Amino acid sequence: MSLQPVILSGGSGTRLWPLSRQAYPKQFLPLTSEHTMLQETVRRIDGLSEEHPRQAIGQLDPLVVCNDAHRFLVAEQFRLIERRPARILLEPKGRNTAPALSLAALAATQSDEDAVLLVMPADHTIRDEPAFRSAVADAYMIAQEGAVVTFGIVPSKPETGYGYIRQGAPYPMDELTGSAYGLAEFVEKPDAETAQAYLASGEYLWNSGIFVLKASCWLALIERFRPDIARAVAAAFASATLDGDFMRLDAELFSACPSDSIDYAVMERLSSASQDRAEDLPAAVVVPLDVGWSDVGAWSALWEVRERDATGNVLDGDAFVHNATDNLVVAQHRMVAAIGVSNLIVVETPDAVLVASKESAQDVKAVTQFLQSEQRNEYLHHQRVHRPWGSYEAIGAGSRYQVKRLVVQPGESLSSQMHHHRAEHWVVVSGTARVTCEDQAFLLTENQSTYIPVGATHRLENPGSIPLELIEVQSGSYLGEDDIVRFDDRYNRDTTDRH
Repeated sequence: MSLQPVILSGGSGTRLWPLSRQAYPKQFLPLTSEHTMLQETVRRIDGLSEEHPRQAIGQLDPLVVCNDAHRFLVAEQFRLIERRPARILLEPKGRNTAPALSLAALAATQSDEDAVLLVMPADHTIRDEPAFRSAVADAYMIAQEGAVVTFGIVPSKPETGYGYIRQGAPYPMDELTGSAYGLAEFVEKPDAETAQAYLASGEYLWNSGIFVLKASCWLALIERFRPDIARAVAAAFASATLDGDFMRLDAELFSACPSDSIDYAVMERLSSASQDRAEDLPAAVVVPLDVGWSDVGAWSALWEVRERDATGNVLDGDAFVHNATDNLVVAQHRMVAAIGVSNLIVVETPDAVLVASKESAQDVKAVTQFLQSEQRNEYLHHQRVHRPWGSYEAIGAGSRYQVKRLVVQPGESLSSQMHHHRAEHWVVVSGTARVTCEDQAFLLTENQSTYIPVGATHRLENPGSIPLELIEVQSGSYLGEDDIVRFDDRYNRDTTDRH
């Protein structure tokens, strides 16, 4: 019986704006270490089989469920740590975690009908990873017996931003290295007084959103409690097509699937307090975790998990503080100085600056809602926009021109394309470019340039072993990213994937 990691990477991380954006959310950012949060999630269970050999855990490569628009980001994250996913399942539209897990369970049963799923969000941090792996090993043993296991975080304070789990009687299993309890009840986010009572009772744990259960068990439960989700996901999965590591779902079929979370669709119905609880249902078990967990759901949470100086400040980048305490200062683009202030969040990026009190960190979502309603680019993209071939960023613009810096990774290429309204002038800064313009193909090296006329079919490639960096000057009557006709693309993008 194999352990199949499932990584749910559909979050948008709006409360960590301006670092987290819709096109590049927080799971792709290195917020707590040199690795991104997704990479840390992948690496978190490395060594599980060696640390717990008595349980003979056969660990598989992860299944990842993500937004279709993030597919190349996920693939690149794995490549950078020299890992490969078992499959990247692409959601045409977000439908919450219950459909996402149903997709992963169907994919897992294709290779192992009895696979045990370890379901993890891609954007959590855990400080004590050996203790986490020990708890996973316990949960694996419990799930082998047919139970559904979730992890409850031992609370360190009366937190009002998390849902809670009330633990019941001890779960009777002798071989566990830690403890486990029956899952008595899920409770919603409490007010401050109730949260304090939960903490004092010792019976309540934070809901982590991490689960361990058999794939076949989940499929049976979602069919029982939400047959509409089960049917819609099965139809979309049956029509899926493979594209390398990617599994593409039919957009119309999957978009018809109802949206619901794992907790609401299934888990709450398994608790002993639920009216839906029946004798033929599998046991619901909670394993307590005291491992330095955080979902890094707001800037104040990031301040809590990062290392602080003697005056409680967390400084990231070119930042300076004086007579200041308990601040988080992130400087990405320029020097930031904070003097005589306390309990502030200051985040500077090339195109946006956030200043907020730590107490108001949850209200950052109001900014993203405003930006979205105004259709502002700062909601969607950073100034540097990532593409499967590399990245580009705007460095200047006028009424009939704009200037971009392009970085094309070794061996990669832009699509064969043309523009109706703009011409382009390329200047190579470093590396080697192979340029195709109409029926001519030629190489450019450092300090060489070329001109692409309006309407000319062209392609840019990097045939070298180092990144190609060039400056692109666009000029014309219309400079929007939708002025593109794509003829051939190695990444199988359609015309909605610009540049």
